[in-house]
Amino acid sequence: RPTVSYGVTPTQIMASMPGLDFVRAIFEGRLPAPPIMQTIEPFDSSAESGVVVMHSVPGMRHYNPIGSVHGGYAATLLDSAMGLAVHSMLAPGQGYTTLEFKVSFIRGMSADSGAVRTEGRTLNVGRRAATAEARITDAKGRLLAHATTTCLVFEIPGTSSPT
Repeated sequence: RPTVSYGVTPTQIMASMPGLDFVRAIFEGRLPAPPIMQTIEPFDSSAESGVVVMHSVPGMRHYNPIGSVHGGYAATLLDSAMGLAVHSMLAPGQGYTTLEFKVSFIRGMSADSGAVRTEGRTLNVGRRAATAEARITDAKGRLLAHATTTCLVFEIPGTSSPT
């Protein structure tokens, strides 16, 4: 497991890389992980073109006032997996931002859930928009939550994208 440092990669560095290389560099610890991931602590993460998989373990620190893991934990995992799956398909000089996402919670999570698997997968990546979906499953393969997203794809200012 690579040593994780947290921070924000300068835009020029991100923009100089194909999206898949950028995502893999984060997962391999060659670039900093986004600070939001300090709350999730994903591990055993992998990326292929259009597909991202992350594992994490919900804990007591993720609980809400009613005694279960807060929906924000699942939403963060799902949004991150979908966004990184989209990013893995981008050319150098391209960026994205989430326009909307919808989450459906199927089963609750607790500190006893153990490791969960989040898989994000692109549905379509076009010149201006991308769509993706993600699923969280438990160790028994049971669906815990799923989501869909629409992202805006754009040229990063100051760069020249081949698309």
